[in-house]
Amino acid sequence: MKELCRSSITLPNDVQTIPRLASFVDEVCEAAGFDMTTTMQMNLAIEEAVVNVMNYAYPQGTQGEVTVEALADEEGLRISISDNGIAFDPTVTKDADTTLSVEERPIGGLGIFLVRQLMDTVKYQRTDNRNILILHKHKH
Repeated sequence: MKELCRSSITLPNDVQTIPRLASFVDEVCEAAGFDMTTTMQMNLAIEEAVVNVMNYAYPQGTQGEVTVEALADEEGLRISISDNGIAFDPTVTKDADTTLSVEERPIGGLGIFLVRQLMDTVKYQRTDNRNILILHKHKH
């Protein structure tokens, strides 16, 4: 399998750094050969996952980091989002009930729902005290 791009970015748990993440995702999606629509979907999914880490992985007021690694090849793009925060597996979270009205729906749960809708596979593992969320998007 021919590797097209391998890249990573590490950000502090500060949502002000999200524009740097968006530029990173644009670059790796372009290297993978995705069109603009798919790139926008990837940006949305990855931003949702990373913002969740920034907001919830570390206790309030604690400095932490989130690392996003990308590997593009001829089949698509593999994104790994990792942190050494509190153990949390978002893949076991029930999908948000989108049949409920906005007023009836509990807060939360839409981020991982979006990620599942936009990516082809979503997997979680806890290795060496790190949360690792692995997202795949295949070229169709």
